[in-house]
Amino acid sequence: MKEFFLSDCGNHENKVITSSFVVVSKQVKPKKTGEPYLALTLADRTGQVEAKMWDNVEDALDAFEQDDFLKVKGLLNKYKNRFQITIHKLRRLGESEIDFSDYLPKTTKDIGELWQTLATFVASFRDPHLKALVEAFMAHSQIAQAYRNAPAAKTLHHAYIGGLLDHVVSLSRSCDLMCRNYPQINRDLLLTGAFLHDIGKIHELTYNRSFSYTTRGQLLGHMIIELEMLQAKLAQFPDFPEELKILVEHLIISHHGEYEFGSPKLPMFPEALMLHYLDNLDSKMESMRAHFEREASSEQPWTGYNSSLSRPLLNSAKFLEKKRPITADSSSASSSSASDTPTLETTSEPVPATTRQDKF
Repeated sequence: MKEFFLSDCGNHENKVITSSFVVVSKQVKPKKTGEPYLALTLADRTGQVEAKMWDNVEDALDAFEQDDFLKVKGLLNKYKNRFQITIHKLRRLGESEIDFSDYLPKTTKDIGELWQTLATFVASFRDPHLKALVEAFMAHSQIAQAYRNAPAAKTLHHAYIGGLLDHVVSLSRSCDLMCRNYPQINRDLLLTGAFLHDIGKIHELTYNRSFSYTTRGQLLGHMIIELEMLQAKLAQFPDFPEELKILVEHLIISHHGEYEFGSPKLPMFPEALMLHYLDNLDSKMESMRAHFEREASSEQPWTGYNSSLSRPLLNSAKFLEKKRPITADSSSASSSSASDTPTLETTSEPVPATTRQDKF
């Protein structure tokens, strides 16, 4: 197992670290002199970090590719309030050196408890057709195993092992709450939509080395895959009402809500509209949570740019903490924080304050 994880960055600032990572992205860019340098995004199960290799690049250009695993030695410091690694040395790891559990993020929640929560929701269904349908999916051992482990997305939200189940349980709780406020909603239909709306992700995404798309997922997308899965499962229920089948199909193909977001149809009945908005809300709240977690070491309340939300984010908890008045316990503290002092940021390599001597 790795000794250094990216969640430990705050304890190793301005130190030379040696650790292993999976390559999320690899780009070769030109310096001002025209010589190439490497711009990488490296990751382990606790996060991602940008990395640059400025020297001896020619030897490293063809030594590895995206999704490979690297052992890296380099200086860990901050640039624009975000950690980065200036790589001194790297090498590609052999298969025998890789512990995949070090690199794929995983939910911190108990998978068994999440699955039981989902089963409890399904057990509460009053509609016998919808209950039998969802229970048939949950009873299928291969589907159940994949559902419990798959991420909900490659990068945008719940992008970790167990993310799909985590997302669907959270969404189901929201659906259950909203049904109490809107009694005209068919709760069983809405919760069926919550269970099925992303089930195709178990075939759309692969997560053996890193999160990426399968060929089937790239060509068809999870909604088409879900319709195929639904048709196959409904073949076991010849008495399943045709009208109910059409509503379930519409829940699947309309849950992205807008044509530009990949929905073949807009939500056209109440349960479909509610599923779209609650799904969208859950994914965006998770995207914010994960972004705040990635930048937890920063003292600034404003984060960097969030590409999925197309904006920087304000951590309201940090913002309010900074605005609290000075108390007797903190009266001896400086009246101005380090964040109020202008600093000159540079991409040039600083002299490390301390150095870890690790065998590479």
